[in-house]
Amino acid sequence: MACADCKFRAKYDENPKSLLGRFWRFHINFCPGWKAYLKSLSDEDRAKVAEKYGLK
Repeated sequence: MACADCKFRAKYDENPKSLLGRFWRFHINFCPGWKAYLKSLSDEDRAKVAEKYGLK
């Protein structure tokens, strides 16, 4: 999936306070692709991603 290799996600990982990083974090709140990506992950991986990015 594109979310796994997203350049904006990489920018967030490098510097969460950057403009692109903040945009990416805002964007994942409603992005259908991100939601599909999370559903495709195993429960363990989904929990790791949720913890890393502060998701519910």
